[in-house]
Amino acid sequence: MSGIMHRMRQHQHGSMNVLLIPFILVVLFLIAAGAFAVWAFNGRQDFKNHTDQKIASAVEIAKKDTAAADAKQFAEAAKQPLKTYTGPEAYGSIIIKYPRTWSAYVSETDGSSTPVDGYFQPDVVPSILSQTVTFALRLQVVQITYDQVLTQFSGLVKAGSVTVTPFKAPNVPGVVGSRIDGQITTTKRGSMILLPLRDKTLKLWTESSQYQPDFNNNILPNFSFSP
Repeated sequence: MSGIMHRMRQHQHGSMNVLLIPFILVVLFLIAAGAFAVWAFNGRQDFKNHTDQKIASAVEIAKKDTAAADAKQFAEAAKQPLKTYTGPEAYGSIIIKYPRTWSAYVSETDGSSTPVDGYFQPDVVPSILSQTVTFALRLQVVQITYDQVLTQFSGLVKAGSVTVTPFKAPNVPGVVGSRIDGQITTTKRGSMILLPLRDKTLKLWTESSQYQPDFNNNILPNFSFSP
């Protein structure tokens, strides 16, 4: 009888061992599955949060870009229609068309070495005596021949400080002058147009790259004079 009981206990113990292994495996699987689910959920939430942040950031950037583009478009539209300056007949009847949002101060003095001397600037023209002001547009008629004025830039050309290229005004195609780009004065970089005006020289220039678009797109295509 004791032998039978002993065998029964061995059988039960063996059966428990056989069932324990799958049970442990199931528990481990459930733990792993739960850990994976938590990890996946956290990863999804983190991705969602980062995605939301990226979308919000992109939307904010798009809004700023749109606002900047609208402001730029408005600023350009505000320049139209262009205002007109017409110079004295004795000095070529120069016509300058410039943005409506700019102001102009032009000195016209017969007998002067610079009989026409103009300053153009957005909003208000500052002191013309200041050496630090960068003007959007300058205009001069000087009592010096074109060749003499052009020679003044020869040293700068050799030094590589400026480049000189031929220039024809769209409205005065019969007159060939020069365009000078670079260090146009000792303290300012920009672009200058030189054109022969009888025994004088017409000078038209901008003193900063900031105003290059207006110089190229508004000023040069619209100005004219009588050679």
